[in-house]
Amino acid sequence: MNIVVCIKQVPDTTEIKIDPVKNTLIRTGVPSIMNPFDKNALETGLQLKDRYGGKVTVISMGPPQAKAVLREALAMGADEAYLVTDRAFGGSDTYATSYILSQAIKKLGGFDVILGGKQAIDGDTGQTAPSIAEHLGAVRLTYILNMEIEGGKVVARRQVEEGMEVIEASLPVLCTATKESNKPRYATIKGVLNSLKAEIGEITLASLPDSDTTKMGLKGSPTKVKATFTPKRNANCMNIEGNSPAETAGTLIDRLTEAKVL
Repeated sequence: MNIVVCIKQVPDTTEIKIDPVKNTLIRTGVPSIMNPFDKNALETGLQLKDRYGGKVTVISMGPPQAKAVLREALAMGADEAYLVTDRAFGGSDTYATSYILSQAIKKLGGFDVILGGKQAIDGDTGQTAPSIAEHLGAVRLTYILNMEIEGGKVVARRQVEEGMEVIEASLPVLCTATKESNKPRYATIKGVLNSLKAEIGEITLASLPDSDTTKMGLKGSPTKVKATFTPKRNANCMNIEGNSPAETAGTLIDRLTEAKVL
């Protein structure tokens, strides 16, 4: 079984600060990590490999420093890793990114399962992985909790607002994982040492001669970010006191009525 896992290097959002003048992210001193939901996707892929055999290949699109998360994936148990990188890919939105990744996956050969996190914590769109499936003509199953392979089909349990649903689909398939899917494993010392010696392949524009360059980069992105800003907070606080709970509740109701909330 060929399993491809798409991962992304993102800034640690617990350390994020916004420049009040430029309204841009202050990246200096902010550590980069593997997107947490992608780590759940990787664990799902590794579990499939443990149960059914096969190979887990991880790919990431980004600058050279994104190799750090690829090595982390190798340390966790992935078999191969590829960095999709080229200046021509710079400025890609989710549509262009998904197209480039789909072309990279085609270059790597056939696949049975593609996995990705339900969304990236730096963008939160949840669009890239499902769009990859669209470009490849593959079935997509989002928000999966777990999955099993039965012959040429996958049986997945997916998270929905009402609870959980069980759905079947034919292979090949793309699935996105949630935080509730599993608990990602830790890398072993042996895995870390092997990852440091492992070769990470690179896929550039020259590697994708049959691709449509009009669907790549800033010019190939149908969406543009017009502006970013931090919303201003105008909340006011009022302490309500009383000699008894009933009196306090009565005062609260009066204030809410005056504010036309009630």
